[in-house]
Amino acid sequence: MPETTSRQTKAKRLTALIGFGVVVLMTGAAFAAVPLYRTFCQLTGFDGTVRKAEAAPTRVLDQTLVIRFDANVRGVPWAFAPDQTSQTVRIGKTGLAFFHVKNNGDKPVTAHAAYNVVPESAAKYFQKLQCFCFTDQTLQPGQSADFPVVYFVDPKYVSDPDTKNEPDITLSYTFFPVATSAAADKSASNAPAKPASALGGSAKAAL
Repeated sequence: MPETTSRQTKAKRLTALIGFGVVVLMTGAAFAAVPLYRTFCQLTGFDGTVRKAEAAPTRVLDQTLVIRFDANVRGVPWAFAPDQTSQTVRIGKTGLAFFHVKNNGDKPVTAHAAYNVVPESAAKYFQKLQCFCFTDQTLQPGQSADFPVVYFVDPKYVSDPDTKNEPDITLSYTFFPVATSAAADKSASNAPAKPASALGGSAKAAL
C-alpha cells in the first residue's frame, strides 16, 4: 500500500509539472504571437498592413491614384490629423504627406502608430520608405509636431485584377499608448522629443 501511494503521489506531481509547463508555454506563445503576427503582416501586406520598402521603384507610370489620409487616437490625449485630406500621385512616384499631432495632456506621452490601407488588396503595393509609425513617438505636454510619411504605390498595382480598377487608396493611422516604466517616464520628461523629419531634413517639401 505505501508503495502504491508513493507511485500515485509521483504521478500527481508529474501531471502537475506537465500542466504547469503547458500553461507557461501557452502564455509565452500568446505574448510572442502579437509581434510575430505584426511582422508577418508587414512583410506580406496581409490584413491591410502597409509594407516597408528599401528603395523607390525605377518605373513611374502615367496612371494616377488618389491617396486619402485618415488619423485616429486610442487612449492618448493627442490631437492627430493629416495636413492634407488627399493627394493625387502617379503610380511608382514617391509621395510625401504630413500629419500634425499635439499632446494636449499634462505629462509626456509615448505612443506608437498602427497603420493599414483600404482596400486590403492594395496593401502589398502601397509601401513606405519613411514613416513616424516605424518607431515610438514621445511628445512633451503641449508639444506639437509634424510627422512625415514617404510612400509610393508599386507599378504592379495596375496588373493585379484585384486592384487595377481601384481608383483610390485610404491610408489610416491610429496612435496607441506605449507602456513605459517610471524611469523611462522621468527620462522622457527631461529630454526633448525627437519627431521624425522628412527625407533630406527638409520640412514639408513639395511632392
